[in-house]
Formats: sequence, C-alpha cells, structure tokens
Amino acid sequence: MLTVLGFAPFYLFPVPIITLALLFGFCHSSTTPLKAALMGFGFGMGLFSAGVTWIYVSLHDFGAMPMPLAVTALIILCAYLAIFPALSVWILAKLRLTSSISWALVAAALWMLFEWLRGSLFTGFPWLALGYSQAPYSPLAGFAPIVGVYGISLLLVLSATLLFLWIDKGVRKWRYGLPLMLIWLTGFCLHMIDWVRPHGEPITVSLLQGNIAQDMKWREDHVENTMETYAKLILSSDSRLIVTPEISIPLFSDNVPPLYLSYLTQHARKNTGDVLIGFAERTTNNDDEYYNTMFSFGTSPEQSYRKHHLVPFGEFIPLKPIFGWVINVLQIPLSDFSRGRLDQQPMDLAGQRVAINICYEDVFGEEIINQLPQATMLVNVSNDAWFGRSIGPQQHLQISQMRALETGRYMLRATNTGVTAIINERGEVLQTIEIFTTAALHGLAQGFTGTTPYVRTGNYLALGLAGLIICSGFISAFRVARKTL
Repeated sequence: MLTVLGFAPFYLFPVPIITLALLFGFCHSSTTPLKAALMGFGFGMGLFSAGVTWIYVSLHDFGAMPMPLAVTALIILCAYLAIFPALSVWILAKLRLTSSISWALVAAALWMLFEWLRGSLFTGFPWLALGYSQAPYSPLAGFAPIVGVYGISLLLVLSATLLFLWIDKGVRKWRYGLPLMLIWLTGFCLHMIDWVRPHGEPITVSLLQGNIAQDMKWREDHVENTMETYAKLILSSDSRLIVTPEISIPLFSDNVPPLYLSYLTQHARKNTGDVLIGFAERTTNNDDEYYNTMFSFGTSPEQSYRKHHLVPFGEFIPLKPIFGWVINVLQIPLSDFSRGRLDQQPMDLAGQRVAINICYEDVFGEEIINQLPQATMLVNVSNDAWFGRSIGPQQHLQISQMRALETGRYMLRATNTGVTAIINERGEVLQTIEIFTTAALHGLAQGFTGTTPYVRTGNYLALGLAGLIICSGFISAFRVARKTL
C-alpha cells in the first residue's frame, strides 16, 4: 500500500524502489514458490486496493451501483490485478537461479512482462504500472523516450533487486552497487538529451474546464446551462487553439443547434484558429451506432476524431450474453459506444498537427504513437468527474506526463473537473488550474518535430530485452537442473 506514495499526487518516486526491495527480499528467502506467489499476491492487493479506490467512486457514487456490489466488484478487480505480480514471483521462485545477478535481471524482466500483459489482456488495465511512478522527476524518467513506461518498470524493479542484494550481501559488495548507480547515472544523463526540435512559434491555447457535476451532466433540464457555460468560456478566449473536454456538450452532434456551432466557429475564425468540441456522434444509417467524438470548427476544414480504446463496462459491455445485466445496474448514459479506427491521423489545427486522445486512451502509449511522428503536439480530453475527489485525476495527470516524455511532445489536457494542465515535452506541468472550478487555462504551447526511439519501436524494445533476459534465465535453470540430475 505504501507503494502508492510513489505515484501522483505524492510523487515520492524512491518509495517503490524500497517497497519492491522488501518484497523481493521476502520472496528470495521463501522456502517454496507458493509462498513467494502469496507474497506477490499480497503486494498486488495492497497496491491496487490503495491505488484504484476511485473505481468505487465511479461505480457507486455516479454509477448508482449498490454499495455491497460496488465493494465486491472492486475486490474482484484488485484480486485479478494482483494475479500478475503473483505469477511473476512464482515463476522466479520456480527457476531457482543460483547467480544473484541473473536472479535480479530475471526478476525485473518477469515483472515487466506480466505488467505488460496486465495492460494488454481483455483490452488492458495498465493503471499503476510501476514505471509511471518515476514521471517526471526521477532519473529513471530519462529512459522514457527510449523504452517507455514498461522499460522503466523493468529498470525500477532491477534497481530494487540490486538494492536488496547490495544490502543483503554487504555494502562492500560493489558488484551490486555499481550497476545500480550506473542505471541511475545513465538516466540522469539521458534527461539532458534533446530528442526533438521546436516546430514553428508557440501558439496560444485555452483549455476549458466547465466543472459540470457528473450527476447533472446528462439531465435534459441542464443541457442549456452546459451549452451556455462552454459558450462563455470559448467566447472569452482569444487563443488560436481552444479545447473543450470529452463530450463537453451532452448531445448528439446532429442535435446541436446549427446557430450555436456557427457562432462558435465564427469566433474561432476571428482568432485565426480552431476550437475542439466533444459530442456524441450518431451515424445516419444506424441509430444504435454512436461514437465518442471530438470535432474541430474554425479556420481549418472541419475534422473529427472518434475514440478507439473504450472503457469496459463504462463505454461498452464486453461479452454481452454474460455481462449484459450490468447495463441495468449501472446508470451510465451511452454505455455501448462503437470504436473509432486505430489508424486515425492528427488534425491540422492552428498551424499544428494535433494528435487527439480521449480520456482513458492516453494510458496506452503504444497506441498514442500511431499518430507520430506526424503530430507536433498531443491533446487529451477527459471527464475525470467520474473519479470525484479521489487521487484518480492526479494519477491520470501523471500518465499524461509519461506520454509527453515518451513522445517528446507537449500534452494539453482539457478536463471537465480537473486536472486541466499544460505539460511540456519533458513531462513537466507548466500550468494548471484548481480542480472543481469553472475556468479556462490560457497559455502557450510549443509544437515539436522529430522522433524519439520509443516512437520508432514502441514497447518492442523493452519486450525484446525482457524476453532475452527471461530466456537466459530459463537456460540457466535448465543447466542447473541437468547437473542436479
């Protein structure tokens, strides 16, 4: 549970190194693989039960799920997520590696592999991947443009296992201390590399935070007030790029009054720029097919982006014959969206190429890079009102910081209740506004061109490295087993 202190809003990045060193120290002395697995499971239950409590807020407070059912659902989810660290330490214990360095390397590789699997299986849930805890201040964050968040997880766990061995074998055993120091010194030096270069002059941006209460957002008698709120915020801005949050106007795009859109479009053109507005989009040939979409209006030709990576049970119901009943329990409007295409390209807005990602999509770095290196900046629009006043919105901000580090691009976040922020290409939050306030964040955003190694290779470099380490570990274990026989 203490590991959560490494993540936002605490940003105590050394804490996960210490807690992981303790975990692997206990696992190293375990007498059986089962005991190691139970320790890994306990660690996972502590991490996730403390770190994703905002899911209860979404299910119970805003999804109207009865408290006993919401608690049960949260426990089941945490137990599922805890299986992945349990499996990693179980396999490590089964290998019975005799070399301490091999043990440390394989431990890190297995953890990373199962963390990646957690972020991939059943549409994936990469939240609280250990690498996120290092953004943006840790020296390990310097590796983000090369190996991404999962590669940082590998290096973090390797640091933890080396730290344990260094202490366990004695601080005079520099064969463990030197590699640990080398990893962190290399990360520090990597921070100094400029992987990308500026593209044009900075543009003025306004990121709008309407602060529409989640329990009011979809009420018909409140739609007009929501439209007025965003119209006032848009018309008060003279920025070239104005961004509203995810489905900021709770209407289907074909139901929005044309005069309303015309008025806002004229204002954007007066600023020689564009405004991004979120609607639900319904196709003309099928009323049951609808999308979570961002539309652009203004000087540039009208463009749109449809959300591709949907949230299970929030935006679509997986395995409907089995889980269809959930729709009747959760009072979530539009809970069965269609998927947009994965190969959508950046929008040409205000002289920049802007890659849009909607809410949960920015958790998947391997999907964000599909719009790169063409994109010169990133925009994330969210409605984190579902998280209430939990630590969820701050954790989501840190995830966006990691995406900025991996891609070498500014990340502009416009959210309904917060955290609305401007993040530079080094993952640093330049400006933000207080959460749960109705306001506009005005600032400058610099476009960038160029390609980081992570944009070129995605997660393949980290996965390939982990695969080689694990294969060598299995070979070593096989040789030891043959000698024993």
